[in-house]
Amino acid sequence: MADDIARESNFQWLARLGFVTRGLLYIVIAWLVIRTGRTEDLTGAMEFVSHGIGRGVMIFLVAGMGGYGLWRVSDAAFGMDSGRHHPKAWRRRIAAGSSGAIYLFLAYKALRIMLGQTTHVGGVQQNAAAALHLPAGGVALLIAAAVLTGAGVVQLWKAASCSFLRHLDPAARAPLAKWLGRTGYAARGIVFLTAGWLLARAALDRSAAEAGGFEQALDALRGPLQFPVAAGLALFGAYSLVEARYRSIHKPPTEHVKRKVEEAVS
Repeated sequence: MADDIARESNFQWLARLGFVTRGLLYIVIAWLVIRTGRTEDLTGAMEFVSHGIGRGVMIFLVAGMGGYGLWRVSDAAFGMDSGRHHPKAWRRRIAAGSSGAIYLFLAYKALRIMLGQTTHVGGVQQNAAAALHLPAGGVALLIAAAVLTGAGVVQLWKAASCSFLRHLDPAARAPLAKWLGRTGYAARGIVFLTAGWLLARAALDRSAAEAGGFEQALDALRGPLQFPVAAGLALFGAYSLVEARYRSIHKPPTEHVKRKVEEAVS
């Protein structure tokens, strides 16, 4: 595995950096909840890091979020990790594309933070209010709630089935990695399900004030569940660091694509 990583392309190294940055941000989110009771999403965690450690560290976050996003989008386009021509592969590729788009947007936000610009593009409640003023706004919110609920179910299924281990080097599939992943994916599943419930409630009650995303979901869990879920998010961050070192990451078939383009234009 070490020799394979040493021969990897810059693109693959950027993807690994993405796992590192994702892991550290989840650890920051968990630390804020457990230490101060403050809840944040990934954007809030990036802003906290930039104020606490310094704006210079944002270069690291921009590269990591961008590298991870590009890798996921490439997987959606070429199926390097998700597979190619069977139904399950297409579902994985759609999920990869969605995840990639989110992380590319996070890279854009990290860049704005680094440049000292505002990252405000409308909070969840503001966007929900705008949606509810549209003729089918309630339906749109219910669809978004269904997507979040589906994402939560997928996270819980990963936790139960340990399917995430198939991407790791066999030597790294130790009980510690298994339980880091299981606990982490379960915690993410609970947060996504809670966010889906908040959006569904906002749609049914026609009340944008009840809508919420990751940060509001952690707020809604305030009480006996909040600290265990936050601890689970910290373990998900730790598992991301394991993935940064031991996950198999395939690069896009750039030579094949280049050859196809040359054949098409010749």
